[in-house]
Amino acid sequence: MAANKILNVGPAYVANGAANLLTPGAAPGSAVGYTSTAPYIIVKHIRIMNKDSSAHVVTLFKGATGASAGGTEVCFDHFSLAAASFQDWYGNLRLDTADFLVGTTDATSQVTINIDGEIGLS
Repeated sequence: MAANKILNVGPAYVANGAANLLTPGAAPGSAVGYTSTAPYIIVKHIRIMNKDSSAHVVTLFKGATGASAGGTEVCFDHFSLAAASFQDWYGNLRLDTADFLVGTTDATSQVTINIDGEIGLS
């Protein structure tokens, strides 16, 4: 049986500029008789929601902190999210300690995100 724990993140706004949404972070310290291992996250579901009366464009990236380079888009690549609607993504996206899920949208405080998955130790 896996020792992973359920992870729920959000709701949180997706920023107008590239902003970190999720990262497993660094491994905790070690103790006598115990060597810590690096955490990882498996993202299984992402929901983006537009609370505005206008459509907005959303992109999510996987990369370094604050990364939004072309070729690192992971889902919702320049996705036009209709007014007052939501969109779901399902998959198995693994984020290791140096990975960040970064998001950007064309408007401030209009698009929110919820992330569901698992967190574990490698």
